[in-house]
Amino acid sequence: MTAAPALALVLPCFNPLPGWANNILESLSRLYTLLPPDTLIHLYLVNDGSTRNVDPAEVMLLEQEVPHFTYLTYSANRGKGYALRMGVEHVQEPICLFTDIDFPYEERSIASLYATLRAGGCDLAVGVRDEAYYQHVPATRRRISHLLRGLTRNLLHLPVSDTQCGLKGFNATGRAVFLQTTTDRYLFDLEFLFLASRQPHVRVEPVLVSLKPGVVFSKLNSRILLTEGASFLKILRRRML
Repeated sequence: MTAAPALALVLPCFNPLPGWANNILESLSRLYTLLPPDTLIHLYLVNDGSTRNVDPAEVMLLEQEVPHFTYLTYSANRGKGYALRMGVEHVQEPICLFTDIDFPYEERSIASLYATLRAGGCDLAVGVRDEAYYQHVPATRRRISHLLRGLTRNLLHLPVSDTQCGLKGFNATGRAVFLQTTTDRYLFDLEFLFLASRQPHVRVEPVLVSLKPGVVFSKLNSRILLTEGASFLKILRRRML
């Protein structure tokens, strides 16, 4: 039997909910049961300038319980896109996935992305949220998500309209594209898929994923919306060049 390649799992961390470290361990335990038995998971945790709820004891717990663990940290909050680029820059494994620190998507969805990449038919596996996802999100976030999907489909003509699903994975080819992104916050996923769409050799495949019940969503305030609106216009201008 061919050994499964090592898997890098990159998690950005900013002011996480209490109990986050134990939740990671529980999620990893469930994930291992869904992967080939010889799979090695290297966890990369990037502390994006958290000001609360990241205790040294929790980091030490992960160091003790996760055989392959890398902890990266810096003092000022820079955004999820920045944090993930820092983590991905350190990745050495042939397949890399990233998601949120609270593991909002079912472990079987993570395993599906890994299996898709391991099969070798794509360079970038993109989580696509099922319709049940939108029944559990706040109305404002739901409207923004549908608006962004429409703009993505009609203006940018990307291969996947659901750009903001927080579960994606890639091989070395996809990793090189991800490291070309410059967006630090909410729309880094959109820029990632935009860059991939401009490189015909990069193979993109959507993978249907499911949200766990009871996930708590952060609020999108007006400042974030204005900042990300500017980011979208910047990406759109690049589309027109």
